[in-house]
Amino acid sequence: MAAKTKKAIVDSKKQFDAIAKQFETLQILNEKGEVVNEAAMPDLSDDQLKELMTRMVYTRVLDQRSISLNRQGRLGFYAPTAGQEASQLASQYALEKEDYILPGYRDVPQLIWHGLPLYQAFLFSRGHFHGNQMPEDLNALSPQIIIGAQYVQTAGVALGIKKRGKKTVAITYTGDGGASQGDFYEGINFAGAYKAPAIFVVQNNRYAISTPVEKQSAAQTIAQKAAAAGIVGIQVDGMDPLAVYAATHEARERAVNGEGPTLIEMLTFRYGPHTMAGDDPTRYRTKETETEWEEKDPLVRFRKYLEDKGLWNEEEETKVIEQAKEDIKEAIKKADDYPKQKVTDLIENMYEELPVNLKEQYEIYKAKESK
Repeated sequence: MAAKTKKAIVDSKKQFDAIAKQFETLQILNEKGEVVNEAAMPDLSDDQLKELMTRMVYTRVLDQRSISLNRQGRLGFYAPTAGQEASQLASQYALEKEDYILPGYRDVPQLIWHGLPLYQAFLFSRGHFHGNQMPEDLNALSPQIIIGAQYVQTAGVALGIKKRGKKTVAITYTGDGGASQGDFYEGINFAGAYKAPAIFVVQNNRYAISTPVEKQSAAQTIAQKAAAAGIVGIQVDGMDPLAVYAATHEARERAVNGEGPTLIEMLTFRYGPHTMAGDDPTRYRTKETETEWEEKDPLVRFRKYLEDKGLWNEEEETKVIEQAKEDIKEAIKKADDYPKQKVTDLIENMYEELPVNLKEQYEIYKAKESK
């Protein structure tokens, strides 16, 4: 007698497909700059649209110049941002001044537009302690170097906001690689359990440091990981500034209304290397892939959209480019002229009371620096 075929208790394919369908990509502007989702259009005035474009163009210039300065030895650590302007700047544009930003190391542009002076951003790159001293009116932490650690910090900051009854949020950023870290899961789970007003952004630029996102997780989307933490999750076209703004704005509204955190996966791409510290993206990305994403350039599609509305032209863009170059020139000079960091500064900043083994060393360096 033939044995009966046992039916599987769980249809895994059906389950996974059903989950993934709930996280379809939000897009408002397609690659040609055409509106394809009028219902999701954010309520932005013409002046606000122009301001967002201004910030994106300015930041592209800043990225190009920062790469040149790094190659000249005038900057230290630098993580290129070209390609991620929409995911970075449109999300920051949806915030209020009182909101807190907890950035990763690639997210210096958000800090600048939130209030960090440009010369301090250059000092941060050089490892100068003043680059990490946020102005008193800037609600932000220094860029986090440890991948994903800012997620746990954001959960704590957001809970503090809730306990103080503030109508503000804490937003943080990491990449797809950061979403593979334990801190990512701990952060979203803690914030979800306490309904803390947090926005967790994953800028999925496909390759982390060098590993394709498909090899980092079996999940079809990063956004769906929100469901396990009991929080809202959404996947957004991260090259579309209007979709990014709309998703972030709605997430902020939910947070300040006591509805808890949101995880936003932004599908984007970094055109340059992971950092300027020797990474070669041609070793793990094909030319075809790079060409495909270059055709999705956030500046190109947003420029086309604004030009069709009569809000942008070559003259406008040239003015922004020239202003950016002038600002960068002044900021790098200010960074050059700023007092150099000393070893005694490092020791003083690290310790309120010097341990015995450092007291002698401190005096030695103090004597050297006084000569």
